[in-house]
Amino acid sequence: MSKNRPGSGQVRIIAGQWRSRRLPIHDLEGLRPTTDRVRETVFNWLSGDIAGSQVLDCFAGSGALALEALSRYAEFARIYELQTPAAKQLQQNLTTLQCDRAEVLNRDVIAALSLPADRQFDLVFLDPPFRKGLATQSIELLSSNGWLNDLALIYVEVESELGALPVPADWVQLKEKVAGQVCYRLYQLQRETKDAD
Repeated sequence: MSKNRPGSGQVRIIAGQWRSRRLPIHDLEGLRPTTDRVRETVFNWLSGDIAGSQVLDCFAGSGALALEALSRYAEFARIYELQTPAAKQLQQNLTTLQCDRAEVLNRDVIAALSLPADRQFDLVFLDPPFRKGLATQSIELLSSNGWLNDLALIYVEVESELGALPVPADWVQLKEKVAGQVCYRLYQLQRETKDAD
């Protein structure tokens, strides 16, 4: 078997009920699947928070992050992907896995997040195409339009040269790591409680 670059043509689920399953993905412009090594780190960070969670994958691409969460018993995932071939492939992969706990929406996630939330999420994956300012826009919309449950966790993957991201005052950064050209961080929404001292 030829050694492809990571994520070329397929994505591998690392752990959970579909552990080691390999699923096809389209090689589309701008599609940059989160590498196995980064995913392993991220899901170690999240290990106690996935089972039973409501997941939102904002720029799904290959769907690697949402599929990994579902494999580890997330209750539900909403998956946004703008490119139609990638969205169709994601739907096919969910069918292959016989997973009915997810919906794939072939839509612009910025337009979707601009509307008042129709449900809240416990875990959000934000891995937008680089150098388009989409992370900052998404963060603002997630916060202002009610998409997050209390104590929601938000994973953000951006280009490493971007530096600090403007995030809402009630988002606390829990983790940060840099791998080559990628910087990835984990935040948690920690709203002030009304009866706090």
